[in-house]
Amino acid sequence: MSRARAIAVGAGTNPGSGGGGPPRASRPGLPETAHKLGGWGLRSVERGGLVIILLATMFAGYLKIRSMIVTHDVSIGDLLLLFIYLEVVSMTAVYWQAHKLPVRMPLYIAMVALARYLMFTAGKIDAARIVALSAAILVLALAVLVVRFGHLRFPYPETRDGAWGETPEEHLSP
Repeated sequence: MSRARAIAVGAGTNPGSGGGGPPRASRPGLPETAHKLGGWGLRSVERGGLVIILLATMFAGYLKIRSMIVTHDVSIGDLLLLFIYLEVVSMTAVYWQAHKLPVRMPLYIAMVALARYLMFTAGKIDAARIVALSAAILVLALAVLVVRFGHLRFPYPETRDGAWGETPEEHLSP
């Protein structure tokens, strides 16, 4: 580390951040323009993927609702499937806004999906498989508790812009 860099780090400043001295690239050996262009490209791919997931989920929900209207039949399996779609939309919205994926949301989706599968196949599968699926749901529920406890006990450090944003108070509200 150069002497100027060591002094700047020790003072809590970043050389090139307006505190004097030439601006430096965010990554060693990578020009600033290339770094910005790469970041823009990755964000664009990420946003495009989220839009595709959102549109596909909304289309699947539309098809399911249309099917329920045409057949005049709504089952608990249909409602659980719509709940799964709603969770995917919520997860997409959280990821779009916070740029992070809460671990609990996919766990909830997996639990509901397994419960839905169990409901539809319970009469067609043996008891051992039913117990295994039930145990898998229980393991996922325990994983949610562990993750929740971890977030309460060891919260993420917040950044300047509050990107991590999850505080213990948010988890305590219903």
